[in-house]
This record gives sequence, structure tokens and C-alpha cells, in this order.
Amino acid sequence: MEKIRTLRGFRDIVGEELEKFRRVEAVFRGHCGILGFREIELPVLEKTELFVRSIGDTTDIVEKEMFTFTDIGGDSLTMRPEATAGMVRSYLQEGLHAKERMTKVFTMGPMFRHERPQKGRYREFHQIDVEVFGVKEPLVDAELIWMIRMFLGELGVEKYRIEVNSVGCKTCRESFRGVLVDFFETRKGELCEDCLRRLERNPLRIFDCKNEQCIRVTGDSPFLFDSLCGECRDHFELFQGYIEDFGVSVETNKRLVRGLDYYTKTVFEVTSDDLGAQKAFIAGGRYDNLVGEMGGPATAGIGFAVGVERLVMLLAPLSGKTEKRCFFAHVGDQARGRLIPLLKASAARGINLLYSYEAKSLKSQMRYADNLGCGFVLILGDDEIQKGVIVLRDMTGKTQHELPLDPEKAIEELERLNGL
Repeated sequence: MEKIRTLRGFRDIVGEELEKFRRVEAVFRGHCGILGFREIELPVLEKTELFVRSIGDTTDIVEKEMFTFTDIGGDSLTMRPEATAGMVRSYLQEGLHAKERMTKVFTMGPMFRHERPQKGRYREFHQIDVEVFGVKEPLVDAELIWMIRMFLGELGVEKYRIEVNSVGCKTCRESFRGVLVDFFETRKGELCEDCLRRLERNPLRIFDCKNEQCIRVTGDSPFLFDSLCGECRDHFELFQGYIEDFGVSVETNKRLVRGLDYYTKTVFEVTSDDLGAQKAFIAGGRYDNLVGEMGGPATAGIGFAVGVERLVMLLAPLSGKTEKRCFFAHVGDQARGRLIPLLKASAARGINLLYSYEAKSLKSQMRYADNLGCGFVLILGDDEIQKGVIVLRDMTGKTQHELPLDPEKAIEELERLNGL
């Protein structure tokens, strides 16, 4: 019988990678708490209309990548390809626009896009999403980028670049559209099929094409950044000043537009050369018109998303030994009888005590403890029971101590000796 395997682009996350996932989440929750963000949970399934209206029907996501189906009731549903649309929907549905002057929220979870799987890019992938509603001042733009730097610093990620740009407002883009179309009309023979279609419907999206030939063409084109209106230029200059005040180093990339239609003014990406061709692992920007376009009042908004799979690829390997993880190696029936009291005592103090369910030799259990990455081993056999002690072996320092046989006193002494 053929084995059932995961779907293409879907996978299990196990072992050290999963531990890194949990570390990323824990560190991020810590920073969100410090900066006043609260967590919300969004549904995985939404009405397809939500993404068509928010992301834009000319984007690759809506045109090619969404997992969309019709349910038994005849409604068109989509597995969320990104989180901002759902965050805006929740913001309006929960009436937060009427209750709060400013809303700062974040969420974590899986997203889904039907694209070609590659390293760090899967059809089911995970994002951390951060949004701020109700603040139009560029100070918050700079604050979010400062937040990203602190987050990456605590995770030990050092080799990255933060690229920023302004994509202006509707007024900027409308006046620039004709200039852009005129340029690309002279280079149509060098554009891919997708960009030829974008030229008719949304020429600014050509800047987001990953085709190398299209990238070369856009390198010669005029840039929206050079045609910003006075308000958008002032916003970007203030933003740059705040960035300097926060002490964050950024690069202006006039080609950066992002892949979604709802962005206005500030956009940014965090990239790393260690990720290969798909360099970006954090991206975001401002979307001051989206809440209004979704049926709410005119409300400024800005946010970013962290690609967890890609970020995890940048993290250093985890330490082989875990200080809070211990192993109980027991030999003989009397020693095994003391397992449960010792297990209860260690759990009460938050110490992870592992052990073998099967009766094995001491040598076999010590090898098992080492494979599990346990920093310490508690050893108990007939000789130790007769002496009234439990032997504590430090697997790193190769030192030994004798602890009281009483389970609670033994764990207390373990903590005292090793700072657990």
C-alpha cells in the first residue's frame, strides 16, 4: 500500500526548526508587550471578496496564488494568503475604530499561497503580522522599523539590510502613470507576459516583477519617488529624520514597491543575502486608504509581516545542551520506584526531567541522555539508595555531586548548584 505523504508545498515542522519557531514567537511576543501591542487570532478562512477588494485583482496573489473554493452553501471562500486584510476586517467588525483612538495589534499563524515551492517558501507558510491603526504621523513608521531592529538583535540576526521607499498617494501615482506607460511602451519587447498585462492594468506593478529581464528594464525607467507630491515628500523626509533619531541604518531603494495594491507612502523590506534569490524576510508599509476602501471611516494604517520560515533560516544553531533539561538514569526496581516522586518534584519547579520508560543499562541510559541534549543526569541505583544519595553528573563539565535522596530536597539542591 502506498504511503500517504504531505501535499506539495506543505510539510511537517519538527525538531530544532520547531524550537526556533517557538523562540521567534516568544521573543516577538515580548517586544510586542513592551510596545503596547495586543494579540488577536484571525480565522484561516475568509470570504474571497475580502482579499480581492483589499489586495487588488491585478496582483499575482489574487490572479494566480489563492487557495479558493466554493463551499456547500455556494459561497466563495479563500484560505488567507496574508493577514492585513483580515486585520482590517476584524478592526471594523469589532468596532475598534469607534472605541479607540489608536489600535496596535499583532497576530501569528499560517498563510497559504499556491506558488512554486522552493527553499524557505512553501504553500503553507507562517507569518507574524503587526498593524497600527489610527496614526498618520511618520513617527510610527520609524518606530516599527526600530522595533524590527530590536527583535532581530535579540535573536542574534546581524547580516541584513533595511530598504525603504515611498510609493506616494493616489494623486502621485495618477500623475506618474502616463510617464511610466510612455516609457514601458518603448521597451515592450523586453517585458514578460505578466508585465505586458500589468502595463495595461497597473504599470507600477512591473517594478515588483522578479523576471531578471524586467528588472533590467525597470532599472532604466523613471521612478515614482522622483515625482512625489509635496505632502508625500514631506512625510518621507520626516520619516527619515525619525529613523536617524532611533539610530537605525536604512537604504532608500526607489525601485521598491511591494506586491500589494493597498500600500501608500512608506514601504520597506528587510533583506539578507544569506537567503538566496528570495532575499526579503520582513516587509510592510503604510496603507492609509485601505480601511476606508473596506467600508470603514478614513483611517491611517501601517504594518509589517515577518516570514517565519525565512527568518528561522538566519538563526544560529541552538545549543546542544539545555540547562533546564535533566535526565533520570535509574537501575533496579528500587530506583525505578522513586521515579514518580522525583518527576513530580521537578515538574513543580519547572524542570524538564526526562527518563527511559524501559529498564536499560546505565551506559545505555547515559548515551540516551546525551542524544537528548540533557545538561545534567541524576543517577540512582542500589548503591546510591544504600548511601542515601542521588548522584548528579554535569554532562558538560564532567563533574559529579551527591544530592539528598529525598526528591524535593534533591531538586532544590540541583537548582542551587546549577542555577536552574
